Amino acid sequence: MNPLKAHGFPEADVRRRAREGAAAIFPDLSEYGSAVFGAEGSAPCDGIDALRLVPPVFMPRRLEKLIELGREPLYEDVSLATSVGGFDSPMPLYLSALGSTSVAAAGTALAAQAGRLGLPMVIGENVAPVNGFRAGGEHRALLARITAYADANTTGTGGVVVQQSTEDANAEVWNNVYTDPAVRDLMESGRLAFELKVGQGAKPGLGGLTMVDEHTAARLEEQYALQRMGDGQVLRASSPGTFIGEILRQQVHLMRNNYPRAKCWVKLPPARDVAEAAEIAWEAGADAVTVDGAEGGTGWAPTVFVDQVGLPLSECLRRIGRPEGTLLASGRVHDGARAVKVLALGARAVGIGRAALISVDEDPEQGLVRFAESLACEMRMLVSALGKYAADEPGPEDLWDPAEAVAVHTEGKVLA
Repeated sequence: MNPLKAHGFPEADVRRRAREGAAAIFPDLSEYGSAVFGAEGSAPCDGIDALRLVPPVFMPRRLEKLIELGREPLYEDVSLATSVGGFDSPMPLYLSALGSTSVAAAGTALAAQAGRLGLPMVIGENVAPVNGFRAGGEHRALLARITAYADANTTGTGGVVVQQSTEDANAEVWNNVYTDPAVRDLMESGRLAFELKVGQGAKPGLGGLTMVDEHTAARLEEQYALQRMGDGQVLRASSPGTFIGEILRQQVHLMRNNYPRAKCWVKLPPARDVAEAAEIAWEAGADAVTVDGAEGGTGWAPTVFVDQVGLPLSECLRRIGRPEGTLLASGRVHDGARAVKVLALGARAVGIGRAALISVDEDPEQGLVRFAESLACEMRMLVSALGKYAADEPGPEDLWDPAEAVAVHTEGKVLA
């Protein structure tokens, strides 16, 4: 019997679903914990890659710098030093949240290199519940990452941000971190922050999803929702948490009251009301709001979420507009051009996730350091080309959007 052919239809996807059931909605299970996931190429309607940085002819800021220096300024005169969510940083860059899967086994290597650079580092959700807080998780345990960072950090800049989801809250992660003697130096120097995870780019609206074996699943039967996926793999799901404006406001107040010596960050998903949520967080006293675009997020998620759910980072930034507080943003940042564009759209700093993992995979000792050096060189050249000399100076006037230009020309033809 000849196999049925379905031209113009996603036949391969349907056949995989028919073979594998619910497991087919995820990436290949064999890659769990050993690969990072995100939108292939640019996310749909990702306007950031389409933007062009456009220098002006007349540069009054360059003239000011010339007078200040007593010579013509060069790109090396651009200062990238900035404040990232209450931390000093040598450049507008932070290490995005990395979670608990084995792909983050490089967590201590990344932590050590981020510490050497003096860049802020975010530790993602589920690390303590899955890999342990102090012991049992070896180099992947939460405290191991913090210690690796602190031991390598001699710059006095940067800091450690510990993310907490609903599951982490049940494990009292923040309480454990806040009271552990190993974290005292970071806390006393003002380089500790806690980040309330409201959502992420990989799966906005969903909680943590982790694959476990049958033995582990039997132990977790009473605590989590479990679904057998085949081949001895079980999907463990945790609650995403429930938020309305007042709940978010009160959560930020509680963070500031209960952990007064830690900075307060809030992480938002690429949701349609992201601007309202950011405003509430800043009004409540958040030191930083981080936004994860739909093209960002390395987390394990159904492919339909990565491909079709959530706003691109460009639209998140457009909706937020001129930030009322410190805005941090992540989403496929891998070169200086994308970083400077995101800064020009209102972010104070950009996060790197997949790029950091690839860098440390290439060279566990120097990969992230060299990657950051390349980014810094590119950013200085680009900011200087705009006739500006600090990381916070690029703005919307430095960007050209071809989509807007097409719309204007099209409208003019219609009106004519």
